[in-house]
Amino acid sequence: MGLFLFIFVPMNEYIALAIVCVIVFIVNMPFGYWRGGVKKFSLQWFLAVHIPIPLVVALRYGFHLGFQLYTYPFMVAAFFFGQYVGAKYRLKK
Repeated sequence: MGLFLFIFVPMNEYIALAIVCVIVFIVNMPFGYWRGGVKKFSLQWFLAVHIPIPLVVALRYGFHLGFQLYTYPFMVAAFFFGQYVGAKYRLKK
């Protein structure tokens, strides 16, 4: 419930970007964990990389970020860093 409260509360655009980046990072960790255990470029690998994308788009709309150019480096970094950390966690186990 608390996450959806952010959608209706006006906030600074940079704070919204930071919150979305943290959420994207956390959401991508399990998908990176999954991706780390399958053959590269297989169907499961493809799904592990692409399933979180609609959530990222929904978060952008929900937090009223839109698709401004300055947000892309932060969002892409959060996306791939979450995937990377999840995959590394799997390899350490």
